[in-house]
Parts: sequence; structure tokens; C-alpha cells
Amino acid sequence: MEKMKIAIYGYGNLGRGVEYAVRQNPDTELFGIFTRRAPETVKPALEGSKVFSASDITRYKDQIDVLVICGGSATDLPKMTPALAADFNVIDSFDTHADIPKHFAAVDEAAKKGGKVAVISVGWDPGMFSLNRLYANAILPDGKDYTFWGKGVSQGHSDAIRRIEGVLDARQYTIPVQAALDSVRKGENPDLTTREKHTRLCYVVAEEGADLARIENEIKTMPKYFSDYDTTVNFISQEELDRDHKGIPHGGFVIRTGRTGENNGSNHVIEYSLKLDSNPEFTASVLVAYARAAYRMFLRSEAGCKTVFDIAPVDLSVKTREQVIAEML
Repeated sequence: MEKMKIAIYGYGNLGRGVEYAVRQNPDTELFGIFTRRAPETVKPALEGSKVFSASDITRYKDQIDVLVICGGSATDLPKMTPALAADFNVIDSFDTHADIPKHFAAVDEAAKKGGKVAVISVGWDPGMFSLNRLYANAILPDGKDYTFWGKGVSQGHSDAIRRIEGVLDARQYTIPVQAALDSVRKGENPDLTTREKHTRLCYVVAEEGADLARIENEIKTMPKYFSDYDTTVNFISQEELDRDHKGIPHGGFVIRTGRTGENNGSNHVIEYSLKLDSNPEFTASVLVAYARAAYRMFLRSEAGCKTVFDIAPVDLSVKTREQVIAEML
């Protein structure tokens, strides 16, 4: 079997997760890691992984089957993915839900121009949760949707805090409001505001002498990230952050309640849940599965931007279509 050559663009927690995920898949191999840092300063997680300068990426466009872009949604991916989609089949994990249509349009234009396949917003939300929302809506058209995240560390929100002037490091936990979750599971179908479903808890390491009041205000008023939530900001030392918040767990629930039958007398609850020890490692595993699908679509001469909604489940699996039907259907 000729292995699909995957490259990583950006090497943080998510990039390391992709490095491990490639090793787990028998039909993939790592071409290399592309970093904006000096390559000699980057130590890969696995022995033998090659490191290149991001500025040299286009030199290798004929040798890479799929490029997994591991940047942050706040400022990296809106620029990186459209810029790279004309030369590479690409995957990203863009997770700013409100801006997905705009991001899709920019990436679609670039990918079609280059005849490449780009898959955006891949992960667990958006991604696996998105699929389950769609399935549940199709099955129970008379119903209500609920999505709860956490308790867990949000990589995107933590990254957004770290971009604030005067912040050295940060972790942000998203926490479901238990009373709201219990009400949904009981079938009470509550009407919940954003603020009533989740709270946000932030641990922030600030530069010495930084204006803590300004930083706290910038966090709490940040649109699309914190302004619609009850947010608590705690300032701690780097030592405390490293000791007490070094893990990156996450998870959550997608729930749809609905009615069917005569007089809508039958009630149903669909619930999909995830409990993740490592948010970036799980997200990376989803990215690699969709990299496989993107490359298969490219080999069928498809082009343009895709989402998880556009991709057949069989294209995700390392198994053949016949094996999937025989073993999983």
C-alpha cells in the first residue's frame, strides 16, 4: 500500500496530536512539520519527524498529499487556509462558528482555483457534533436542539486570551450549567439563552506590571468568545498554571428532543456525548481521518471547499467499502 503523505503546518498541541495520529493510521506517513519558528529550535514528539521552515512550504507542494493546518482560529486560520488551499489539499479546525460561512467562501475560491480539496472546521465541534445535530434534525423534524460543552479546556478560547497584550499564558474552561442540562434530559424543553447554558472560567498568567483590570475587561467583553457568558477571570502564576492546569480535557453533549406519532404523543431524546482526556489529540485524530477523505476526493478530481456535511462516512475509514459494509453496517 502506498501511504498518503501528510504534512503538519504549525506545531503546537494540535500539531503534536496530528504527529501521533499519523503514526496510528497504517495508510498514512508524516512528510514533515512546517513551523514559523526556527526549525532547529523545534523538537518533534516522535523520533525521525523532519522539521522545515514554513517559508519553504511551496517547494514541497508536489510531494505532499494533504497539509493539516494547525493554527488558531482567532487570527491564523482565516489567513493560512485560503493562502495554502490553492497549492495543497488542506484540512483545518476553524471553530469560530459565526464566521464559518465567510471562511468557507474564501477557502472555496482558493481551492477551486488550484484544483485542490479543502476541508474546513474539522474536529468535534464543529465537526462530529455538527454531524450529530444534522442527523438528529433530519430524524426528528419536530423538536429542539441543545449543545453543551465541557467541562473542559477550549483551545480556541485559551488562544484568544493569550493574544491579549500583557498575557503570557492562559487556560479557559467551558462549564455547562447543570440545572439547564438536567432540564433538557428530563424532556422539559426549556428555552435557554447562551448565558443560561454555560459559564466560562479563565486562569491567566499576566506579565509583571500588566494592567490586570484592562486584561479582565478585554476578556469579558470579547465578542464571539466571552461577551455573552458569565465569565470569571483568575490571575495566577505560571507555576500554578503548569501544576494545576497542564491537561487539556474536554467533551460535551449534543441533545435533540422531539415528538412523533399521532397527536405528537411519542417523545424522544437523542444524545451524543464525548469525554476526552486530550482535546488536541482527539481533534487531531478527526483531522487525519478527514485528510484521508480529502485525498480520496482529490483523486476523484473533486475540488473546492468541503465540510463534514459533504463527505461520505466511508471515505473516512482506512477499511474498504466492502469491509465497512460487512463489519459495521
